[in-house]
Amino acid sequence: MTLGPPTPLAGPAASPLAPTPGQLAWQEAGFGIFLHFGINTFNGVEWSDGTLDPATFRPARLDARQWVRTATEAGAKYVVLTAKHHDGFCLWPTDTTAYSVASSPWKDGAGDVVAELAGACGEAGLGLGLYLSPWDRNAECYEEPTAYDSFYLRQLTELCTRYGPLCELWFDGAGSEGRTYDWDAVMAVVDRHQPDAMVFNMGRPTIRWVGNEEGLAADPCRYVTHSTDISLYDDRHSELEAAAYLPPECDVPIRGDWFWQPGNHDTLKSRDELLEIWYSSVGLGAGLLLGVPPDRRGLIDDADRERLLAFTAELERRLGDPVTAALTAAGDELLADFGRPVRVDHVELREDLARGQRVDGHEVWADGLLIASGHTVGVRRVHRVEPRTVRELRIRLTGPGARLASVTAAGPPPETDGPPPEAAGPPPGVS
Repeated sequence: MTLGPPTPLAGPAASPLAPTPGQLAWQEAGFGIFLHFGINTFNGVEWSDGTLDPATFRPARLDARQWVRTATEAGAKYVVLTAKHHDGFCLWPTDTTAYSVASSPWKDGAGDVVAELAGACGEAGLGLGLYLSPWDRNAECYEEPTAYDSFYLRQLTELCTRYGPLCELWFDGAGSEGRTYDWDAVMAVVDRHQPDAMVFNMGRPTIRWVGNEEGLAADPCRYVTHSTDISLYDDRHSELEAAAYLPPECDVPIRGDWFWQPGNHDTLKSRDELLEIWYSSVGLGAGLLLGVPPDRRGLIDDADRERLLAFTAELERRLGDPVTAALTAAGDELLADFGRPVRVDHVELREDLARGQRVDGHEVWADGLLIASGHTVGVRRVHRVEPRTVRELRIRLTGPGARLASVTAAGPPPETDGPPPEAAGPPPGVS
């Protein structure tokens, strides 16, 4: 499509909301692994009601280093663990309830999954995020809001003070419809103990849910919004008091379920499905949190690990040797000069976000032909293009004060030189 007359690169600019350094670092990270693990893993369910016997939690070979090694080999920059899901079972020996690993036979009740993962992340230099469900189906005090708020704050304080720096705190709204928690008090705990952590979607969020569990963002992918829980498919939303810079995180499980389940091997997404998800999330300027859950051994399932690494290896093969262009203004266009002829089938644009998101339209031209176009660019926008040899590209931007930080290109591997893989469309949804 043609976006109309381009806007000059320089000139008066509006003053959109800009990211904090922490938000920008989180956006640059781009890719994390979601570790759903808990009592559900051992009982073949996704959600349980808080009555499952702690004695059923018995991983025989739990190895958090294997989880972290899998994540780092896949190129992930952080992991998020379900420290407490909706069932209320805690993966650390909390002082707030007996419904935790301390009541399980694992390590004779002396184990701490959160501590083991925190240690492994620290050794590997991988970011650690924790999911603490506000909805708790085990806590007797849940029906008494004041008492439960105090209970929840104690749990959050334990997680924020015992395990070192956290990169993300994940607050899931599932099951909490109609319930109001003391988010001011929650954020006071976060501000005091983990001020650098990104806060997902509730409280005073700094990142938001993309609005579906298929891992799909959309174009435009806007970072400034007046609401969270924005769904691509319906009108669900939560109004904010004022517009905020909230980049989206796309979450999707590698299989049909978030927790490891026996007998669902046929739902394991193919390498090509995972690639399409990446192009439709990270490639559109969002973040991707891919669910790869540990199994009942306490290890990442062999088939899941193999599929994850096959997907990321292919991504590295396609994009792993980029050529960076020198950028100069050329009238109403931006000239991206690679300095030599290069073979191209992917073009990546990165916006200068220091002053906020400003690009609302872009076109990429090669030898007088429009080869790619779209709306927002954001932290990264990856276009698949017909393979061609180019020395330079011309970029047209719309949006007041629109600026790019970089333009890079990657070429087809020699053995696959030819048309780029056709987009298969949105992969099958998983709810």
